[in-house]
Amino acid sequence: MSDWSIRAAEPTDVPDILAMIQELAEHEREPEAVKTTTSDLTRVLFEGGDGPHSMPAAYCDVATATGSPNAPLLGMALWYLTFSTWEGAHGIYLEDLYVRPAARGFGLGHELLASLARRCVDNGYTRLEWSALNWNTPAIDFYLGHGAQPQTDWTKFRLCDDSLHALGTE
Repeated sequence: MSDWSIRAAEPTDVPDILAMIQELAEHEREPEAVKTTTSDLTRVLFEGGDGPHSMPAAYCDVATATGSPNAPLLGMALWYLTFSTWEGAHGIYLEDLYVRPAARGFGLGHELLASLARRCVDNGYTRLEWSALNWNTPAIDFYLGHGAQPQTDWTKFRLCDDSLHALGTE
């Protein structure tokens, strides 16, 4: 299975991207956590944001089977730009990396990750970051095999639901 290519997602890919997000959530044992809709993805990936530069809030690269324009997507990397005040440069945060089970083992995950690393190098970005669930040892081993290192000196925080609402309405 080497007949595939990676390209930027198009609006017609949104239903398949959402299906892969749902498949990933099932794999990560949280299928009920997906609240995203096709409208949400279309807005975030293809419409400008609120800021002065009006860029999409996120981006998605997809893997497709060459010669099969109507075939389902094989995988995706959904990401967005970050900025380091210490380095004075952008980076990429990889929100979701997913390869469908039938397409695994052929180097597609490697190519999706490598395409983001190339984007960082080509644009002077200094970081490519992501999170992995502690129990997902195949993913952790995959990332370690690419030279990534866990950031054990930082603790990730999140405000959501009632806590976010309480702070946001003070």
